[in-house]
Amino acid sequence: MNNNDISNLINMISKMDKNQLSKGVNQLNQMLSNEDKQRIIQALNNKK
Repeated sequence: MNNNDISNLINMISKMDKNQLSKGVNQLNQMLSNEDKQRIIQALNNKK
């Protein structure tokens, strides 16, 4: 995953309702490496 992927992912997440987000997070948790998860968390924290 590169920074553009993460940025697009964050934009998509911000438009989801809670049910969509819950399902998406569960799927992402299975697909992503620990490094990708950490990068997403950092990007979300920086967006505040």
